[in-house]
Amino acid sequence: MKNNNRQRQGTYTYVNGDEYVGELKNDLPNGKGIRTYSNGDKYVGEFKDGLKCGQGTYTFTSGEVYVGKFKDDRANGKGTYTDECGQKYIGEFKDGKTHGQGTLNYSDGGKYVGQWKDGSRHGQGTYTHPNKDIYIGEFKDNKYNGKGNYTFGYGPRWGDNHICEFRNNLPNGQGTYVCSNGDKYVGEWKDGKRHGQGTYTWANGKEEKGIFKKGDFEGRIN
Repeated sequence: MKNNNRQRQGTYTYVNGDEYVGELKNDLPNGKGIRTYSNGDKYVGEFKDGLKCGQGTYTFTSGEVYVGKFKDDRANGKGTYTDECGQKYIGEFKDGKTHGQGTLNYSDGGKYVGQWKDGSRHGQGTYTHPNKDIYIGEFKDNKYNGKGNYTFGYGPRWGDNHICEFRNNLPNGQGTYVCSNGDKYVGEWKDGKRHGQGTYTWANGKEEKGIFKKGDFEGRIN
């Protein structure tokens, strides 16, 4: 009688036409092997009961590559994902998505280091723009949302620093903006502009305190 419980080398054909070559147990891929998908994708690594499980490399026909841990046929755990443009993520995955702590190096030179949730930047993180502007703070749904610190690293506002509440990438709420020349604004913001009650202090000590609207000073408070 044939004993299929013992580990052996062999081939396995999935119902969708994918082909597997490697170690088998109970007539299913178990151990190390290679699965070639009908669409041209390829996985080289470890299997358990026919599913990707353990360390492996998944190469897409488009040129994308994932190297790391798998569980239940999906990327789960620590891994590295590189897309066809050279963009690279190194960090944690959950159910095939970036989730947990990770670093994404963008193809345009930008870089994000921080927390992820369900494939999006979410939680505490640092994003360095290609022009060297830096945002350090809270993210939600892939955008600046929450408390953050934005420092300009290029252009006419080089060295300026903005500590504020952000909503959908723009300053909204209470915040402090310090210019590199010594000027300073402390007050309310809306959609990226000074809006509401605030105080603007010039480097020479002159002060303008009152109501701002869409970035302009409207008048003093009596």
